[in-house]
Amino acid sequence: MSTPTVRALSTTPRTPSPARGRPSIALVAIVGTQLMLLLDATVVNVALPGIGTHLGFSPTGMSWVLNVYTLAFGGLLLLGSRIGDLIGRRTALMWGVGAFTLASVAGGVANDSTTLLIARGLQGAAAALAAPSTLALIATSFSEGAERNRALSVFSAISGAGSAIGLTVGGMLTDWGSWRWVFFVNVPVGLAIVLLAPRYIKETERHPGGRFDVAGALTGTLGMASLVYAFIRVGESHWTDSRALTSFVIAAALLVSFLINETRVERPLVVLRLFLDRNRALAYGIMLLVPAGMFGVFYFSTQYLQTYLHYSPLRTGFAFLPLAGPLFVAARIAPRALARFGAKRVAATGGLFNVGGTVWLSTLNASDGYAGGILGPLILIGVGVGFTMMPLNTFILSGVEPKEAGSASGLLQTMQQVGGSLGLSILVTVFGTVSRHAHSEPFIHGATAAFTAAAVFTALSVALVLALRSPKPVSLR
Repeated sequence: MSTPTVRALSTTPRTPSPARGRPSIALVAIVGTQLMLLLDATVVNVALPGIGTHLGFSPTGMSWVLNVYTLAFGGLLLLGSRIGDLIGRRTALMWGVGAFTLASVAGGVANDSTTLLIARGLQGAAAALAAPSTLALIATSFSEGAERNRALSVFSAISGAGSAIGLTVGGMLTDWGSWRWVFFVNVPVGLAIVLLAPRYIKETERHPGGRFDVAGALTGTLGMASLVYAFIRVGESHWTDSRALTSFVIAAALLVSFLINETRVERPLVVLRLFLDRNRALAYGIMLLVPAGMFGVFYFSTQYLQTYLHYSPLRTGFAFLPLAGPLFVAARIAPRALARFGAKRVAATGGLFNVGGTVWLSTLNASDGYAGGILGPLILIGVGVGFTMMPLNTFILSGVEPKEAGSASGLLQTMQQVGGSLGLSILVTVFGTVSRHAHSEPFIHGATAAFTAAAVFTALSVALVLALRSPKPVSLR
């Protein structure tokens, strides 16, 4: 029985359109897109208490405001990458950013939980169309060597700092306006990118023809959604809950179907030969594990500051600046460190900082407060993430052919989004299970258990880094 697919509409190659030769402005538009999409995964964190109160979310149910976005984003990224092959990377970026902007308006005017979650899902789907083009456009717009490395350095710094910046910006917008402004802020940014892109970014070669792997997109996305729902359901009830168990079974069936489908279709979403390279396969695994821990750190640190220490949204946002500053500095230093010490050592150093920060958070107690319990770990994690991201990008891009650059970068971002969503759902499960059985200070006991699980994820990522081999120079022949 054949796999359902949708045939592309055109088979006539089109010549890429020219753009003005201003690489700095092109990089601003590309990196601005990346920042907006990544920032939106965390900018709502600080606004969650207000959203939960106004729209009636439960404490564990609030995680869906984050997870719906990251699931749609991660689950559809590879399909978005294929669409970019068909219509051109610049065009895909523009259409994705435009749709993202409209979905942001819908989220900002939402008056019930269902409308907000639908808007978040649409944001994620639009992000999945735009995001694969960012790294691919850097790979095709900047010459191999120092020029591309500088562009990758800026891209990695912004990618790493995006989550922390999102928390700070979210606090400012929520405190000065309302939670709705964490959505409305995307409108001017999106419009600027849509106007700049056709003027300063060159269109890539288009590869029409072939089929879209719709079956892969559906089974993969729904499978991950079922798995995340199952974990969150356990966090709200218990491990013997019938809905949770049914969701686990459905998730397993869908994900197995996804893997089988990817071995049979003409143009699979996951290009399996990308995993034949040992370093690239390990780097993808690290890209799954690091966000799995970090999303939980952001989520529970925010909850601790606002619901336990009673910080205002603005104060909460600024409380994350000690993470953003070291992260950005470390990401800027990383290229020089990489040239001197090698990608593996730099990534391992960053991973150890991440482990130190999450282990420190796992010792949090009721009397620590911000300075004693949160500040130090945030600084360590900022340094750690800053030193981790660029080396991993180097491992993943090494030796990739231009025609597979979009697939490689799309898979990289898929791992980040899926890892963050799945990791957060697991940590929410740990939090809910432990807090229900705590005799005193249920939030603190649940949060420290969740931070311990995050430490396990970061420790596993370091183990994979140590298994890497020194990479060949980045080459996109």
